[in-house]
Amino acid sequence: MKNKPEIKAALKAAFPYTLPIMAGFLFLGAAYGIYARTEGLAAAYPILMAAVIFAGSLEFVAVDMLTSGVFDPINALVMTLTVNARHLFYGISMLDKYRAAGKKRWYLIFGMCDESFSINCTAQPPAGIDRSLFYFWVTLLNQVYWVSGAALGALAGGLINFDLPGLDFVMTALMVVIFLDNWLKEKQHYSSLIGLGVSLACLLIFGSGSFIIPSMVVMLIVLTLLRKPIEKAADAASEKEAQP
Repeated sequence: MKNKPEIKAALKAAFPYTLPIMAGFLFLGAAYGIYARTEGLAAAYPILMAAVIFAGSLEFVAVDMLTSGVFDPINALVMTLTVNARHLFYGISMLDKYRAAGKKRWYLIFGMCDESFSINCTAQPPAGIDRSLFYFWVTLLNQVYWVSGAALGALAGGLINFDLPGLDFVMTALMVVIFLDNWLKEKQHYSSLIGLGVSLACLLIFGSGSFIIPSMVVMLIVLTLLRKPIEKAADAASEKEAQP
């Protein structure tokens, strides 16, 4: 059982990393809540889906499924796997980080989203901060932001109309900022360059609608094969930096 000072210290360390996410999630979450209301759903539905599903893109799709008049569970399953298949690869890459989290790992698995994955995968908690608590707070704070935004939008959605086109780009821009921040912190950029190269190649081969899953598969294979050379290069860069 962690003591309160440890818990508060981990929260204090995690909070600044989530501030950019808060801005995006409150805005896009509110748009989602308003969208759900304008489609005829009661306020409780987007709030509950934000808390239980906690997968932004899928929640927008779920609104269409619920309001279409015909619910096809097989189609819903296939759609869910298609939209969120990238999380399979997120999970594989986080096995080592979450293995020592104890019971918290169950929530970390449930609460993993693109933004929480990006922070927990790249951020280095300050010395003395419990890593599993840091990961927990990053994940919980991001979910709180999303649910809060959805709740605000759902409660206001019955009163106003909201123009949604273009809002999805908010999260795209946010992911670009996270990538650039990680780039600036890296001592060598092999992993980032591999990710960019593979993504571009798969985009050209498979097209914009189908390149994400192939990109994840190829990146996983390439990074696994080149893991040792990349780690050696990172160690060499760290040693060179440490020399007077």
